[in-house]
Amino acid sequence: MKKIFALGIALLVGLMISGNTTVFAADLGLIQLLTSNLGVTKKQATGGAGSIFNLAKQNMSTDDFTKLAKSVPGINKMMAAAPKTDGASSMLGSASSLLGGKTASSVSGVAGLAGSFSKLGMNADMVNSFMPIIMDYVKAKGGEPLAAILQAALQ
Repeated sequence: MKKIFALGIALLVGLMISGNTTVFAADLGLIQLLTSNLGVTKKQATGGAGSIFNLAKQNMSTDDFTKLAKSVPGINKMMAAAPKTDGASSMLGSASSLLGGKTASSVSGVAGLAGSFSKLGMNADMVNSFMPIIMDYVKAKGGEPLAAILQAALQ
């Protein structure tokens, strides 16, 4: 009888694991999703997500960011855990702000993410691995419109 019960539990867990991560995104914390799907440490997941949310905040209205913050528990902790970018990318960001150029701002943002991820011990390609998980999570927690706003802020 114990074997049948254990088999039933194993089957149920297997079905849950094989399911789409979007379905379970609302049930799992974002950091747990990142660590389990990407094999990164909790520190890397927290700092990497925070770096992405810091960039998004720079390109979102206050109202839109407030909606995002309400949908992502612990977002302030993640953003605080993001490594500070180096002076070069900060100067690029300041220069692009003075020029009013969104393209320059986007370039400095991407460079800043690569720098942040590097400081966390990850390569720049990991930014592309984080993005779909974060987007799916925001979509599950805040809906399609909020995910679209976040996507636009990160381009």
